[in-house]
Amino acid sequence: MSQQVRVRFAPSPTGYLHVGGARTALFNWLFAKKTGGKFILRVEDTDVERSTQESVDGLLRDMKWLGLTWDEGPEVGGPHGPYFQSQRLPIYHEYARRLVENGAAYPCFCSEEDLEAKRQKAEEEHRSVHYDGTCRNLSKEEVERRIAAGEPHVIRVRVPEKDYVLEDLVRGRVEWKSETLGDFIVLRSSGMPVYNFCVVVDDADMQITHVVRAEEHLTNTHRQLILYEALGIKPPIFGHASLILGEDKSKLSKRHGATAVGQYALDGFLREALINFLALLGWNDGSDREIYSVEELKECFTLERISKSPGVFDHNKLIWMNGQHLRALSVEQLVPMVEPVLKNAMPEDKRLDNPEIMRKLVELIQIKMNTLNDAVAVAESILKAGEPEDAEAAAIIATDKSKALFAALASEFSVCEWVRDGYNAAIKAAGKSAEAKGKDLFMPIRVKITGSCHGPDLVGILDVLGRDEVIKRLKV
Repeated sequence: MSQQVRVRFAPSPTGYLHVGGARTALFNWLFAKKTGGKFILRVEDTDVERSTQESVDGLLRDMKWLGLTWDEGPEVGGPHGPYFQSQRLPIYHEYARRLVENGAAYPCFCSEEDLEAKRQKAEEEHRSVHYDGTCRNLSKEEVERRIAAGEPHVIRVRVPEKDYVLEDLVRGRVEWKSETLGDFIVLRSSGMPVYNFCVVVDDADMQITHVVRAEEHLTNTHRQLILYEALGIKPPIFGHASLILGEDKSKLSKRHGATAVGQYALDGFLREALINFLALLGWNDGSDREIYSVEELKECFTLERISKSPGVFDHNKLIWMNGQHLRALSVEQLVPMVEPVLKNAMPEDKRLDNPEIMRKLVELIQIKMNTLNDAVAVAESILKAGEPEDAEAAAIIATDKSKALFAALASEFSVCEWVRDGYNAAIKAAGKSAEAKGKDLFMPIRVKITGSCHGPDLVGILDVLGRDEVIKRLKV
């Protein structure tokens, strides 16, 4: 590519960052990283009634958590600002003036009442509902007179009587017939620009080379191509990725579970796992591979591999994938992630203040975790002595043979060296004394110490609990 790639993510701050929006941001970010281009964040906040500062703050926070840093945009700046649409009104007005001056647009004085009456009549006569061009050919003198008189008016673009074709990177050839669209508004009577006009002006002004977005925006592209032509500006290359569906194949929504990026952070998911998962919702590198690091995605991502088929958001697969990423971490990497989760859930347990115990605990529970939050339940099953989890477990430790085993083991543990070889020797000696071996030896010990028939490595549990706590549980 001779021209540097410039892509953008342009969310509306009217709520949380949805996973669909996050995937769009990710595709653009990966493409910029792969090509050495620029990733621009632009906030489309002209919907003043619904846009909130809280949403802006949440959007920036979630983008940072995902690691999708931007080269230009809020908090960063850049040569093509402002990066909030609400601060760009003079720019839109200047572009609208240029359109009127070159004859590509015109003032329209038709009232809302007149337009509604015409719309109803067209529907009754089963005609397409288009603006009929009442003000299209008003003389310059009449336009100036009516504007001077203070008549409310909008600015409409003259739609050429021609077909438009888009060669979309994902969807292939897309065509729009000339009769499908009438002259449309770019500037309201209030002076506020409409969405499609803002997008074209911003993308042109910010020199965007590629627009990668969701399929639902494809219907907007016809108007945008007309505007690019009217402004005499070459349009960017477009690619429209398919929507993300829920497991029932309907459009992803809250009823399918969490859809907010921020919620996944709270639920203990790793950003690397969520990025991995989102990247595979509508893209693949041609292989059956499923686990990628962020660096690997940057290396192999291409727009040409974005699929026409919708991605299905399988929450169970995300959990599995997160577990794979968790288990690929070293204990040293995982400790600072797990430590605040455990201390928040168990602030009264001072053992968690001991770095060595924390490290041993994380090493022990890592294999059992699919999310960071899973650490709490697994750690509690070890650190908090509890009653047998069910009747089967209670029966295992209630026999005379088990009681004899516990007494012998408490005695052996009180004098053995408190290391793994010492534990194993003590357990073997206690088993011999109580005439227990195999399952009859290890299962009663596990249940007595943890309350459960299942769990992490027993020797690892002894390591974490320490001599005094283990003997105390054996004697209860």
